[in-house]
Parts: sequence; C-alpha cells; structure tokens
Amino acid sequence: MYELNLIYPMFAMVLLTATVLGILFRSRVRAVRAQKVTTKYFRVFQGETEPEETAKPGRHFANLFEAPTLFYAACLAAMVTRQVGTTIVVLAWAYVAARLVHAWIHLGSNRLRFRIRAYFASWLVLGAMWIWLVAGVATAG
Repeated sequence: MYELNLIYPMFAMVLLTATVLGILFRSRVRAVRAQKVTTKYFRVFQGETEPEETAKPGRHFANLFEAPTLFYAACLAAMVTRQVGTTIVVLAWAYVAARLVHAWIHLGSNRLRFRIRAYFASWLVLGAMWIWLVAGVATAG
C-alpha cells in the first residue's frame, strides 16, 4: 500500500487550491463592499477594470488548474503503474513545497524575481517526476 503515500501530497495541493479559493472569495467580497468593482463585473468579467487585490488571487486560482493537473496525473500514473517509491514521494512533496512558496510570493509581495524562481523550480520538479516515472515504467518490463 506504499502507493497511497502519494495521496498526502495530492491532498496538500487540494488544500492549497481550497485556501486560494477562500482568499479569492474574500478579496472579491471586500472589493465589492469597498465599491472598487460591482457584482456585475463578475458575471462575465467585462465592463470594468478588476482591482489588483482580486486579480492576483483570481489568476493564482486559475493557475492551480494548469500545471498542477500534470502533477495529479503523474501521481495517479505512479500509483497505477506501481512506480511509487521514496524518490517519487520526495519529488511530489518537493512539488507541493515549490507551489506553496509560489503561492506565498504571488499572493504576498508578488516580487516577480522570486516568483519566477519558485514557479520554475516547480516545473523542474514536475519534469523530474515525469522522467522518473517514465524511466521506471520503461525498465519495469
């Protein structure tokens, strides 16, 4: 049942996504209450300029449905092909850590220099996960 060890980093990514959703929701409510944007804007996201305090978490939330889908796919593929070992679990947790750092920077100071590094690190880890997985499947036969 070692394969189930990948459930934990996957769940951590789900929690990160849910947390960002909460931040997004709160930021939109605050922006509407402060009359920085109307509720009409959020129907089709047109007609007004979205304030930065809602745009950042909105973009980050959308981003969590882009590259992380490849992370979930890698974890599931590793589980199905029984290619789960210490290396893939460590890589999965490293991916989660890189995405947490990326979220912290993006939703906080948003210093592009640091944000790009965290984002790039997450892609390096994701690439390593897939290479390790494909190599493991190729040599398992």
